[in-house]
Amino acid sequence: MIPIKNPEAIKRMRESCAIAATVLARLKEQVRPGITTYDLDQIGRDLIASFGARSACYGYESHSRRFPAYTCLSVNEEVVHGIGSLKRILRDGDIIALDVVVEYNGYIGDNAITVPVGAISPQKAQLLKVTEEALALGIKQAQVGNRIGDIANAVQTYVEAHGFSVVREMVGHGVGRSMHEEPQIPNFGRKGTLEKIKSGMTLAIEPMVNAGRYQVRTLGDGWTIVTADGLPSAHFEHTVLTTDSGPEILTIPKAVS
Repeated sequence: MIPIKNPEAIKRMRESCAIAATVLARLKEQVRPGITTYDLDQIGRDLIASFGARSACYGYESHSRRFPAYTCLSVNEEVVHGIGSLKRILRDGDIIALDVVVEYNGYIGDNAITVPVGAISPQKAQLLKVTEEALALGIKQAQVGNRIGDIANAVQTYVEAHGFSVVREMVGHGVGRSMHEEPQIPNFGRKGTLEKIKSGMTLAIEPMVNAGRYQVRTLGDGWTIVTADGLPSAHFEHTVLTTDSGPEILTIPKAVS
C-alpha cells in the first residue's frame, strides 16, 4: 500500500524537506580540498540540529548494524552510504555525493547532490551533468496517471544514451513518516509498468549513475557501496509530491524558521 498524504502530512513534509534542502545547500558550501569527510559530517550534524531537526541517518539500523554518521558522504567510486572519516581528505579533482535526510515533526525530508571538489575531469563533469539531468527527466514523469516504470525508464534511457550505467541494487522509494516507504522506484525498467501514480504521493527519486559498469559491492564497514570497477559514481535526489497539476519538488532550499 502506497501512503497518500493528507493536507496536514503534506504541510509537515514541506517543512522537513525545506530543512533537508537548506542543510544540503549549506553543506555544499563547505566542500573544498583539504577538508575531511568527518568534518563535513559534523558540520551537517550541527546544521540539522540548528533547525530543531534530527538526522534520520544516524543510528538507522539495517542487518543489525547502526549507521554511525549524520549524513552520507560518498567520494569518487563510492556510490552511496559513505561514512565520514578523518582519514578521507578531499582533494582537488574528487567528486563527493552529499546525502542529507532529516526528520522534523514526525516526517522525513530526503535529498542528495554530487559536487566537484576543485577542478574535475571532463568525464566526471559529464557524469554529474547527465545524472542531474536524468533526475529532472525522472521527476517530469511523476505525473498522476503515469506509472513508476515511466520514471524508471526515463532515467535509464537518458543515462545509457550518454554511455553511463544506472545502479540496479539500490532504488528510490516513497518517503513520509519513515525514510523508506512504498513504492520502490528503480532507475531502470519499462514504461507502463509498476504502480500507478496517484495524487498525494511523496517520492524520493534518486538516480545513482556509474561512469563504468552498473555492478557494485559493499565495503567491510557493511554500509559503503562502491562501484565494482572502481570508476566514479554520481547521485542526485529530490523528494517530490505528486499533484493533479504535476510533480512538485519539495526539497528546495528556502527560509525556514
